[in-house]
Amino acid sequence: MTEEQSTSVELPDFDVLADLLVEEGALTLSPAELHGMLAGQVAAGARFDPAGLLQRIQTLFDIEPFRNEAARRGAMQVYMAILQQFQAPDFSFELMLPDDDQPLSIRAESLGVWCSGFLSGFGMQEQTGSGGLSVEGQETLRDLAQIVQISTEADAEGDEDEANLMEVQEYVRMAALLIFSECNEPDAKAEAPASGEPPILH
Repeated sequence: MTEEQSTSVELPDFDVLADLLVEEGALTLSPAELHGMLAGQVAAGARFDPAGLLQRIQTLFDIEPFRNEAARRGAMQVYMAILQQFQAPDFSFELMLPDDDQPLSIRAESLGVWCSGFLSGFGMQEQTGSGGLSVEGQETLRDLAQIVQISTEADAEGDEDEANLMEVQEYVRMAALLIFSECNEPDAKAEAPASGEPPILH
């Protein structure tokens, strides 16, 4: 896919994609879950052509075929950005989460949803025969499973709460890069830095 790698692909806007998914009738599908699920599959070694990608999304989330061209383009843009960012040598992988101006509780919940999607996507693809993970990789998956339960108080907006969420978010980002690096052939990229234990939010 030389054309897709020749230009930088950015993730679509979270709220814009959320609205497109609602218009398609995917009322319970969050952009965070979609991004996490596709990231998990790509990290485990999956690659899709446009038709295969849309079919996979429809099957995984039990939704009707996309009617809106903008929704189809948005889904493809999510996948292309994931693939390009995973393969970039500068660890530029981003999580698709609500903007920072959203309440902390909503952003924390979306991070948990992202992790759930990632684990589901990785687990499905791994069953098709991706290589075994290292001990560190297995521990990283267990950490992500714990972060699925992340929550904050509805009124938690303090600087410490914000810092804790940012720390967990960065851990999740680097965890995804670690899993990708273990399950995919090196592509002229450096080894991802080792990640520490994620802090616990209450």
